[in-house]
Amino acid sequence: MMETISWRTLVEEKTPAAAMRFIKKTGKGINTYSMIRDGDTILLSVSGGKDSLALALALSLRRRWLPIDYTLKAVLINWIEHPIPEAYRSKLGEYFCALDIDFTILDEHQYPDSFGGQFNCYLCSRNRRRILFEYCEREGISVIAMGHHLDDLVETSLMNLCFRANFATMQPVQTFFGGKITIIRPMIEVRESMICNLVARYDLPIVKPVCPFDETNIRSRLKPIIRELSHIDKLTREHIYHAHQFDARM
Repeated sequence: MMETISWRTLVEEKTPAAAMRFIKKTGKGINTYSMIRDGDTILLSVSGGKDSLALALALSLRRRWLPIDYTLKAVLINWIEHPIPEAYRSKLGEYFCALDIDFTILDEHQYPDSFGGQFNCYLCSRNRRRILFEYCEREGISVIAMGHHLDDLVETSLMNLCFRANFATMQPVQTFFGGKITIIRPMIEVRESMICNLVARYDLPIVKPVCPFDETNIRSRLKPIIRELSHIDKLTREHIYHAHQFDARM
């Protein structure tokens, strides 16, 4: 069994090779699409799950050897209907403090009255994005970093292709409101398995957000299909990613 090491090792000591590979892979996506520039303030959309905590780690540690500097802030939207355990508020606060990231928890309703009693994954995502956009407007922030990875892109591609007859997916860089807000996805070239290995090895303070559709949504049902395709060609994920032919911004 793999020995678990405290995440503090990554912050306080020399970055181990495995973690460095993850950070460099994240950096490759950032550089390819010119996601971050000197002097930027980046807001991390934090769920408390493995992806957003891994992204925070990569964006924080890579500043140590870059010729540019940028400011990191993080917001966790804590659904009042499904709150995170109280103990994790302090654990997450400690984690982000060690990474030199200003961390805020927003307690919000997951089911606003405007939904008219309806609720699904799309409405949840839309509500979360609305809250983030409003926070950015108040704080004068124009760039939001989200923890989507390569597997998320592949799942979205298959969902749109198979169920909406549209070969579209999430973009590495996506602008809103005429460029006033930009969403970046630095881990867009990182496989989910690499993130899983990292967080398991270094015991990141992950809190699993409660989701009523976690085990039944389409994404969870597509994961085993993607694994089967990868048994035929191990680069299946990468092939789907490159098929979109995103424009590099170097």
